[in-house]
Amino acid sequence: MRIAAQLERLAAPYVGGRLPIRVRAWDGSEAGPPGGPVVVLRSAAALRYLLWSPGELGLARAYVTGELDVDGDLASGLRQVWAALRDRPPSRGWSPVTALLGLKILAGLGVVGPPLSPPASEARVHGRRHTRQRDAAVISHHYDLSNRLYALLLDEHMAYSCGYWTDDRSDYSLANAQRDKLDLICRKLDLRPGARLLDVGCGWGALALHAASKYGAQVSGVTLSAQQLDLARQRVVLAGLGDRIELRHQDYRDLPRTERPGSYDAIAAIEMGEHVGARCYPGLLATLHRLLRPQGRLLVQQMSRGPGAPGGGAFIERYIAPDMHMRPVGETVALIERSGLEVRDVHGLREHYARTVACWLEVFEHRFDEVVDVVGLQYARVWRLYLAGGMLAFEQRRMGVDQILAVKATATGRSGMPATRAGWEPAASHLAG
Repeated sequence: MRIAAQLERLAAPYVGGRLPIRVRAWDGSEAGPPGGPVVVLRSAAALRYLLWSPGELGLARAYVTGELDVDGDLASGLRQVWAALRDRPPSRGWSPVTALLGLKILAGLGVVGPPLSPPASEARVHGRRHTRQRDAAVISHHYDLSNRLYALLLDEHMAYSCGYWTDDRSDYSLANAQRDKLDLICRKLDLRPGARLLDVGCGWGALALHAASKYGAQVSGVTLSAQQLDLARQRVVLAGLGDRIELRHQDYRDLPRTERPGSYDAIAAIEMGEHVGARCYPGLLATLHRLLRPQGRLLVQQMSRGPGAPGGGAFIERYIAPDMHMRPVGETVALIERSGLEVRDVHGLREHYARTVACWLEVFEHRFDEVVDVVGLQYARVWRLYLAGGMLAFEQRRMGVDQILAVKATATGRSGMPATRAGWEPAASHLAG
């Protein structure tokens, strides 16, 4: 019996019958429905990764090493598999008899054997979660990979977060969506000339530069990424904004030591809270509450997941952002309220993130050879899987992202907030510009 037919027989109890997608084995045989993307198993090693790490992690290891590939568009293949599995009856699994038979077949195919070493691109971090040393290593693993990589993928703002799509015109680009996102943040925070803004997790300086140049704010930014900081400081100098922007390599836990209470009119934390962890998140909010002046505003833009999946999944946590923690948006709102801040607005942007990541993926595929030149083939495959999977996670509502606006009301309850949301949205003429 050809290898693909044997694999289809083995998989039947788990996929409810026939394979949901076509598979090509290393002997050239194929099984599964014709048409659409084809999963290619280049050797028995692909299945050995799965044998020792069933599920997402094993599949990821096989894919990034090239032992498993997709002949056709990766995102389309993933979409097809998830749709097929979603619509099938629950798995019966193997009985003891079929399990023994399955192991005999796998042994005959050369699959059974000692575990393979994890791919070189897999993160290796040590120590207790969310210590300063481990957090620094985690951030470095992802954000210090290469400034050249991010420059290839991102728009001119170097904004590595969800854009805000306000127009469907064909000439409206990702750069426009990121500009409108930055405007939305600045307006929600009521930034004005001389306003003091703290940007926690400032990245490559997108918000700091926009807030200083377009709104006249005085900005302090902190990041744990040395490479981000280096490039962000260069961008500040090139923009001639050194008198308005100060960026530091600093852990948020050190802010109470360097900043006085009530130092800031506004604070932004744009997609950095996911790296903080459940245990440390109340401490982060306590620090931000302390640093805001009365009637000062906090804007948190943060990804969310359902209560049964607080992390990013096995692939994300091993290859992209180890120790990532996400929660339902309602739980984040409750934590912010518990810190003493008053939540005034929650703005869901899930569909905006699907569009944002789709743009990154399109650029990535167009510049794939350049990406390989910068980070190597294995890391390039990590990023292809990361972008394709991330786009579908937002598209299919397995992940969300929200802007949460809060205020530090006075002891007498004065918030200084406007009566309506009208002032937060740019005028249509501004959006078209």
